[in-house]
Parts: sequence; C-alpha cells; structure tokens
Amino acid sequence: MLTRRSALYVMIGVGAAAWLSTAAVGQEGEPIKVGEINSYSALPAFTEPYRKGWQLAVEQINESGGVLGRPLEVISRDDGGKPGNAVTIAEELLSREKVDLLAGTFFSHIGLAVSDFALQKQVVFLASEPLTDALVWEKGNRYTFRLRPSTYMQSAMLAREAADSEAKRWAFVAPNYKYGQDAVAAFKKLLKEQNPEVEFVGEQWPALRKIDAGATVRALEAAKPDGIFNVLFGADLAEFVREGNLRGLFKDRTVVGLLTGEPEYLLPLGEEAPRGWIVTGYPWYDIQDPAHKKFVADYQARWDEDPMTGSLVGFNTILSIKAAIEAAGSTKTELLVQAFRGLSVETPIGTIIYRKVDHQSTMGAWVGITRWREGGGYMTGWRYVPGQDVLPSTEVADEMRPDDSVDSVK
Repeated sequence: MLTRRSALYVMIGVGAAAWLSTAAVGQEGEPIKVGEINSYSALPAFTEPYRKGWQLAVEQINESGGVLGRPLEVISRDDGGKPGNAVTIAEELLSREKVDLLAGTFFSHIGLAVSDFALQKQVVFLASEPLTDALVWEKGNRYTFRLRPSTYMQSAMLAREAADSEAKRWAFVAPNYKYGQDAVAAFKKLLKEQNPEVEFVGEQWPALRKIDAGATVRALEAAKPDGIFNVLFGADLAEFVREGNLRGLFKDRTVVGLLTGEPEYLLPLGEEAPRGWIVTGYPWYDIQDPAHKKFVADYQARWDEDPMTGSLVGFNTILSIKAAIEAAGSTKTELLVQAFRGLSVETPIGTIIYRKVDHQSTMGAWVGITRWREGGGYMTGWRYVPGQDVLPSTEVADEMRPDDSVDSVK
C-alpha cells in the first residue's frame, strides 16, 4: 500500500506506470514528464530496488515543491530485456506521452539502442545503469549522459587490487555481450600496464542468462589460472558460484568480481556466498556519512526493506534530472544538454559531476573483500573510490569520442 499520498496508475495492457506524488503544495502548470525505460521483468533483483529508489526521490521532490514549481512525473515502462522493445517504447513515450526527456535502461545493448534513438530524435537520455564504455566514448553523442561508473572505471578499481596480488596467470568469465566484453578488455589492459608479467590463459563467454556452469567451471579449471576475473551477475553468477564451490575452483586462487559485492547479487547466494573475493559493491550497512544514513533511513521507512545498489542508482537518477532542469531553468532539450555538461549534483554519497568531455558522471563505487556472516554475504575492508580517480584524462576521453561529436573539445 502506497503512503505519502502518492498514486500509482497502472495502464492496463501496456505494462506502464506513471508515478506522480500529489502531496506538493503550490505547484502550478503541467507536470514535468520523464520517460523511464527498464528491464523490470528481465532482471527484477536490480530493477525493482532501482524503481523504489526513483519513486522515493520523486515523492520527496514533489512534497518539497517539485521542480521549477511544477510536479515531477515519471512514466515508466518495461522493455522486457529487448532492445527493439526499448526503442519502440521510447518512440511512444515521446510521441504519445510527450515526455521531456528519457532515462533508465539496464543492459548495455539496450542502453546503446536508446542512446542511438536519443541522437536521432535529439532528446536527452540519462542512462542510469548500463555500464558499457561505448555509451560515452566510441558511441557517445550529444544527448546521452551516464550515471553509474562504467566497466572501465570499475575494472580500473579492481585492476589496482589484482596487480598487488600474487596471481600471474589470469582467466576470465563474462557474459557474451557489450558489458562483459568491455569489462574484460579494460581489465586486461589496465592489469598489464600495472604488472607486465601477468599472462592471460583462458576466457569463457557464456550467453547472458544461459550459462552452462559445469562446462564453464571445467574449462576455467583446465586453464590452471592463479587468478580469475569474474564479470557474471544475477542468476548466472549464482550458478557459477555454486558449481565453482562444488568443484573447488576458487580454492587457493585470487578471484576478482565486478559487481559481485552488490547486495542484490551477493545476498541471494546465502551460505554459498564467496569468501575472500575482491569485488566492487555497495556496503550500505557500514557507510556512516550523515547524508547516506538519512537516505538509508528514508528508504527503510518508505519500503520496509534495506536498500540495494539499484536503490541508490534510482534515487541519484532523479536527483540528477532535478538538478539539470533547475540549472537549465527549462525542459528544452538544448538547454538541458548544456546544463548536464559539467553539472554538479549533491547525492547521498557526496557530490558527483557529469564531465563535459564525455558526459560520464563521477559517481564512484566501493572496493572490498567478500565475507560471510549469519544472514548472508557482505563486504569488509572496503574503500570508496571516486569516479574521477579512475577516469581517463579529458584529452584521452575526447580522442575516444566520435569525430563528429558536437561535444568535442578539439
């Protein structure tokens, strides 16, 4: 049951929802409409907390007077994990719902598809979650901005840790699409730069959500690596960990996991949660910053559950949109583009900035070690790595952008 006098209107037959808090006082004019697209049915473990995060932000913003004195409305739709669906939905949101900008997506190939659509239609798209580097570099465009730290950024965090380990022979397992491919390529490059003596001895590329865990584990074992770089998540990660534990794959090996420390993926593993892996994740339970503690308390009070990584991403997505509209003083596309470039946003984890050169935000991630305690896996010995510490220079990023990018600093 919804609280704070919010209303959720389900549009029968299209799987869409409009979220508009009605508690704001003194708001005038039509709502500012955000068209939000995500893979809710395909990956609920991440996207459901994400939705609760942005819903909380919308409620709080509207209860505080809205944006530019107007209520903020999110019209949300489920792409079912298919790029074609996402593009069709984006078209409907623009033409039928008359949204002012687009946001969301999870899978990298879907984010790239919506980004291309945004370029064609000249509409702002804030990519909340897709991690592929291509989104802001080789396929970046004037209208697309990205919130989460990319595969390059998180791989850079982990490569620093891996380079200090004793592992010299490395094997890789990653889902066979853009996210996994980018993560492995970045980790290899960065690890080799920091430790030229490392060797790469094996790779496994299971199809997304179709892993044959037994065959994957046997192939990795046959490569006889000292270290394993794992990029799997969700159900694929669970099957891989279970099979790897059974076969002793992880024993006496350095294992590095991109995203493995995120509670939406770590907690479902229960007692099978890996011990001693070096991971990126979100140790919300130990972060003591007052702004973050307030976010956690508000989230728990609103939803009667603990936040996940997706919760923070959803919350920060709406905060970013609010900040951009207020900086622009308008919802007009060109003014929003200029506002987003170099935009500073106050979030529960500190200030983040959307870089002018590549439209990547400086939101960071936490690096730590997985452990298990009663109730599930968690991260210990963690440290927060700001995004700006692991991004390439503006000159390097500019070189990776398309030559015809309007945002080039050349």
